Amino acid sequence: MRILQPAGWPRPKGYSNGIEASGRMVIVGGQIGWDETETFQSDDFVEQVRQTLKNTLAVLAEAGAGPEHVVRMTWYITDRDEYLARGREIGAVYRELMGKNFPAMAMVQVVALMESRAKVEIETTAVIP
Repeated sequence: MRILQPAGWPRPKGYSNGIEASGRMVIVGGQIGWDETETFQSDDFVEQVRQTLKNTLAVLAEAGAGPEHVVRMTWYITDRDEYLARGREIGAVYRELMGKNFPAMAMVQVVALMESRAKVEIETTAVIP
């Protein structure tokens, strides 16, 4: 995997502008902040991010992949202001679970997600060399 950083561009914080990778692709459908029984244990934004990332890692593990293989993530959030206000907490949770891998990312604020209690949904692509 190679990070694509055009010369002269400032280094983004918490993500990469682009990733080059080759190997076996693993696509993880949108994961949300409920547990393996499809039960929300919390309505707290940061706790839902934690559970969403745990769910993502569980699906990746089924393919023999881990956070180091993630090359792209798209986050759908219902509250941009809460995300910005709690960025340090979210960053700590991200680093705890995903390590220092910062894939290409996009984040989109949406009006709602299909599960009414969900505050975040993340789609992920990984590449296993």
